Amino acid sequence: MSIERKNYLSGSKWEPIVGYARAVRIGNAIYVSGSTATDESGEIVGIGDPYIQAKRCIHNIELALKALGGDLQNVVRTRIYVTDIERHWHEIGRAHREYFRDIEPATTMVEVPRLIDPRMLVEIEAEACSEI
Repeated sequence: MSIERKNYLSGSKWEPIVGYARAVRIGNAIYVSGSTATDESGEIVGIGDPYIQAKRCIHNIELALKALGGDLQNVVRTRIYVTDIERHWHEIGRAHREYFRDIEPATTMVEVPRLIDPRMLVEIEAEACSEI
């Protein structure tokens, strides 16, 4: 018996260049790639504002989850990559709390030297478990 695999492509310019899907569903597990603060046209949202960028990251995660039959309530783990953790962790944490306060997924927040675009302050990935 094989488990069905579904990929979700958001249309990001990076997906075909790097060769990845925004999210992948295998059985009842959904894995969402690192999501940044980009809008539907690929433009960065909230330049200079870690709170707005984190909210947009989570919004993009939510879109990917919904495309594969899940939603934020199904998230069991997030990983948060921050370019300046000392200055921005609180605002990014505030945005995360607004979405996940009642869900309380396992999470990790780490500082990275930079993201693919230096205007990006945060990138968030998620794992979810959902009924088929």
